[in-house]
Amino acid sequence: MIPPTAITDHRLSRSLQIDWADDTSSHLSHALLRANCRCGQCVQLRRSGQLPDPDAGIELTTLEPVGEHGVNLGFSDGHDRGIYPWSYLRELATSTTLEART
Repeated sequence: MIPPTAITDHRLSRSLQIDWADDTSSHLSHALLRANCRCGQCVQLRRSGQLPDPDAGIELTTLEPVGEHGVNLGFSDGHDRGIYPWSYLRELATSTTLEART
């Protein structure tokens, strides 16, 4: 997948805007991103039903590129192990948009 053309963290609204090369934009809340962390620990906790929903007030604290493939996101709850590939972020945005329409 081609990396996005721009990423903007909107701290006041607690959302991440990703602009893609096809002239579309994705808007993902910090809470949604935290709830969908793909690190091994979070995946295991979700499978066992133990991962609580993050507080709606959770904030993104760091955003670090991981090569050309994605970003590592850190959150105000101290969690910073999740690597989010571009394809996963695009998929997450698409599924969130589809859910909002139904």
